[in-house]
Amino acid sequence: MNAYADQPARLGHTRLPEGRTLGWAEWGPSDGVPVLLCPGAATSRWLGFGTGAVDALGVRLVSVDRPGLGVSTPAPGRTFADFAADIRHLCALRGLGHPALVGNSQGAPFALACAEAGIASALAIVSGADEIAAPEFASALPAELRGLVERTVRNPEGAEEFFAGFTADAMWDMVMAGSPACDLAVYRDPDFATAYRRALDEAFSQGAAGYARDTVLAMGRWPFTLDSITVPVDIWYGAEDTTHSPDDGALLAARIPGARRHVVPGIGGALLWAHAEPVLAPLLGKAGESG
Repeated sequence: MNAYADQPARLGHTRLPEGRTLGWAEWGPSDGVPVLLCPGAATSRWLGFGTGAVDALGVRLVSVDRPGLGVSTPAPGRTFADFAADIRHLCALRGLGHPALVGNSQGAPFALACAEAGIASALAIVSGADEIAAPEFASALPAELRGLVERTVRNPEGAEEFFAGFTADAMWDMVMAGSPACDLAVYRDPDFATAYRRALDEAFSQGAAGYARDTVLAMGRWPFTLDSITVPVDIWYGAEDTTHSPDDGALLAARIPGARRHVVPGIGGALLWAHAEPVLAPLLGKAGESG
């Protein structure tokens, strides 16, 4: 065990009513308060967070492989609404009720879709991918990223083919090359690096189509209505994070009624692992209040 992530306590998969399966991993007590993690880009159920904190806080942390990643059955052409429907079924079948949700990195819009669909009791967005295709961000994006976003919006099928060329090694290299020193201290921790690489390798075990579909959905315009989210929402960014949001979630928070934004100094995109307990503790409190 290390300070950032540890091995799952339980692993499995659940068959959905239509016959597909969703893979999942759990940490913490099996009778704990359910917290469902929508993990980041191209990672699988194997990478959790909150070593020590989940047990101390009585959290049953559940991480789910999105369709086509890890051991979850592919679902070509899936939408955010399809994912929310899958999670609704998973919650019923696994006895999760209305769990608190954590959306990390590229998992953020998927968690927001679940919250908008009424599945969550509370939500924490941590280092979340922002809606960079929103017109308000056009002038704030670097030219290369702006071009990729415009390409994705204009030709999502072609963009999906492009992203399907990515590999686990390419994702690792991209993260390592684009992260500040404070994040690299987490990512290069030997135990964390082993867990992260395993999560990447498993995510690509069926190929890159699942990652490609995720990325096209996340980089395009989001079809759900953020101002209809009624559960408590906290939005967390590291002050050194230069990749996930042009404005550290300020616009995102303004679009969600009552959302609170937190910017944490001294960390970037590794915030979820470096500051797990400060994220989890208020999430549990708000889930209890809304429940």
